[in-house]
Amino acid sequence: MEGSDTNNNTYSNSTSTSSGYPPPPAATVAVVMSPCAACKILRRRCTEKCMLAPYFPPTEPTKFTIAHRVFGASNIIKFLQDLPESQRADAVSSMVYEASARIRDPVYGSAGAICHLQKQVNELRAQLAKAQAEVATMQFQQANLVALIYMEMAQQKSSQQQEFESSPQQSSMEDFSVPSPHYQQSNINYFEDTPSLNSLWEPLWT
Repeated sequence: MEGSDTNNNTYSNSTSTSSGYPPPPAATVAVVMSPCAACKILRRRCTEKCMLAPYFPPTEPTKFTIAHRVFGASNIIKFLQDLPESQRADAVSSMVYEASARIRDPVYGSAGAICHLQKQVNELRAQLAKAQAEVATMQFQQANLVALIYMEMAQQKSSQQQEFESSPQQSSMEDFSVPSPHYQQSNINYFEDTPSLNSLWEPLWT
């Protein structure tokens, strides 16, 4: 068996050499490492253990440019070395924000932005308190108006009820009222002015 294997190997080698073509090379993948934004701006070689690479990727060069302009690369590296790895991302974000605010306002920096935002918050709170006071006033006025309407309705209802109760008594009193003296005098004058009626009454008196 060993003799047959050696014969096959020699046969394959002889066929490959006899054809005149060399064997194909093994496939290799070329990995191109792009330097981080910090190393690219500083023009230095970016190594695998670069401390700035995780926080300043090559796609965001402006981020490091702003922080480097205010703090400097050496200070940024020193800050990151003094912090644990879990807090470095937040520290970089804070430095970039502070640097942006310092570029916009060289005197106050982020403190000026915070004071401006605090002023806006106070103004909005004052407007909210004013609006709430106006709403409370309108609700109080509405409650008073509703109370007055109910009082007027109750008074009208009571007056109508009193009128309804007094109207039958007045009609009954008017039906059984005593004739006035003027009415009696007019009846007497009527009998005196009609002689025919007097002639009818004369036999009764005789």
